[in-house]
Amino acid sequence: MNTVALGGTGEQVSAIALGCMRFGNYTDEATSFKLLDQYVEAGGRFLDTANMYGASEGILSRYLDDRGNREDIFLATKVGANPTVPGGYPEMVEGLSATAIEKAIYKSLDGLRTDYIDLYYAHIDHRESDLEETLATFNKLVESGKVRHIACSNMKTWRIERARNISHANGWAEYCGVQQGHSYLRPAPGADSVFQETVDDELLDYCATNDDFTLLAYSPLLGGAYVRADRQFPTEYLGPDSDARLKALKTVADELDATPNQIVLAWMMQGTPTVIPLVGASTEAQLKESLESTSITLSEEQILSLTEAK
Repeated sequence: MNTVALGGTGEQVSAIALGCMRFGNYTDEATSFKLLDQYVEAGGRFLDTANMYGASEGILSRYLDDRGNREDIFLATKVGANPTVPGGYPEMVEGLSATAIEKAIYKSLDGLRTDYIDLYYAHIDHRESDLEETLATFNKLVESGKVRHIACSNMKTWRIERARNISHANGWAEYCGVQQGHSYLRPAPGADSVFQETVDDELLDYCATNDDFTLLAYSPLLGGAYVRADRQFPTEYLGPDSDARLKALKTVADELDATPNQIVLAWMMQGTPTVIPLVGASTEAQLKESLESTSITLSEEQILSLTEAK
């Protein structure tokens, strides 16, 4: 698998990250291990989880222990959105105060059975938490070696820029990227939920003009709706241009004898800005389909037709 730069960190990470949210929760441990092996055997090294993903961190800890490959893996987890009481999300979450972050990092390190996290995300933009306090605490974690790099998620562009300016002014570790909801179809304006933000033109422009900042995309395949008749697109993605974009997607998929899912992922990886998609999978066939997208080469004309379809 190809690698790409992660912001200005100097790190080269896998072009596709494996989202591990379902592992141990909807996907049993044996199947999770098979999928993890499949990803690693394909050259993947970028695993993504969060402290609010139930059994996921525990599954990954046992996998890394069993395979003895922790040093080969670029491991990401998140803090901020874990509910403080069962079922409390999104009203009652841990937030991003110094106390909350310090408590969460030790729990994640213990749960993952590791001494450090490669990439630690602020999972949400928790406005009730003081931004400078959040960033100062993240910087302490980087200085202590418990965390190597930091990033954000579900954050509007102006808040990202404010956060990075605060860190830069203080000489602290800066967010190297943002993980945001992003797919080929575009959601209607204002479709964001309480803590979940989707990519918009402003963020695309920001990432395209700041080569020290990377866009990572969660839910790029919209739950399989591009390829499965039994899955419907979320209504917010069925806007004025959806028919035109689906037509362009099918045209390019037919030209390259690929699936729409594969073209969506290839378009993200080869477009501007370069995007690192996070893919999830419940079966080896699903993961194989996604991983094979790294072998697809889109022409400039195909990228343009996909991007400008409306």
